[in-house]
Amino acid sequence: MEIKSRKVVVIGAGHVGSHVGFSLVTQGVCDELVYIDIDKNKAIAQAEDTHDAVVYLPHRVRVKAGDYSDVDDADIIVVSVGPLPEPGETRMDTLGKTVNCLQSVIEGIKNSKFSGIIIDISNPADVITYYLQAKLNYPANRILSTSTTLDSARLRKTLSKELNIDQKSIYAYVMGEHGESQMVPWSVATIFGKSLLDLMKEEPETYGHLDLEKIAYDARYGGWLVLNGKGSTEFGIGTSCVELIKTIFADERKVCMVSTLLKGEYEETDVYASVPAILGKNGVEKIIELPMSREDLEKFKASCEIMKKNYKLALSL
Repeated sequence: MEIKSRKVVVIGAGHVGSHVGFSLVTQGVCDELVYIDIDKNKAIAQAEDTHDAVVYLPHRVRVKAGDYSDVDDADIIVVSVGPLPEPGETRMDTLGKTVNCLQSVIEGIKNSKFSGIIIDISNPADVITYYLQAKLNYPANRILSTSTTLDSARLRKTLSKELNIDQKSIYAYVMGEHGESQMVPWSVATIFGKSLLDLMKEEPETYGHLDLEKIAYDARYGGWLVLNGKGSTEFGIGTSCVELIKTIFADERKVCMVSTLLKGEYEETDVYASVPAILGKNGVEKIIELPMSREDLEKFKASCEIMKKNYKLALSL
């Protein structure tokens, strides 16, 4: 009997990539972790620093710096490359610089025997994932992005503070772009199955004070709050990415907010956008179509249109 090790390769050993790696190790989600970076000394340093922690953790994990030969037998690749936005820039403004950084990544994966699942966390996340899928000609269900996985956590956190209800009992999501055009489908937001909009009408003394527009803004602005305060986001995105990896390795078939290629769902085609999807060992198993109001659907479609325009730009670079 052969027992297969769970192997993850993180391409890009900066703030975000290294925190994905550290979260993988602390949670014991993988058995082998490899960092690849154009700066080989940084990859070595991150690998050594991560490995130093293993002796005091519950799980044994092999950690090293490597190269693209290490992706041949990897189960999951995490792509975490590209620059952080400069002051005044949006995530979408970094598109050209990130595409430039991706050229060696695309070449490395193309020349490998890799057949696993690719998770992109490089920004602008949805556009870059579309770009990678197109350039690699990779099965769409096996390449996805964290996209609004983290934005949805921020939304639930904000609602939890406003409602004084644990965020795990709040079912509300951010959809569309991981960026400025993202939207919240309030028509399907619930508190453990009860419509939030209905609660606001039925119990105005408890729920009527909610400013939904401000709550959606706070969820969207959360990343900038962290970025402006300390120069990068790390813990939230690292844990969000590992949540998806854990779901895939365990074949949980759990519904997660991820960016995946739409093929008619939500009246959209040929666009990577963040939607609820069932994740399992084969990647995206099924997209869940929420019964959004027409107003919410129009906001979602507007977000998709912005991404489509930028896909064309990315492919022309």
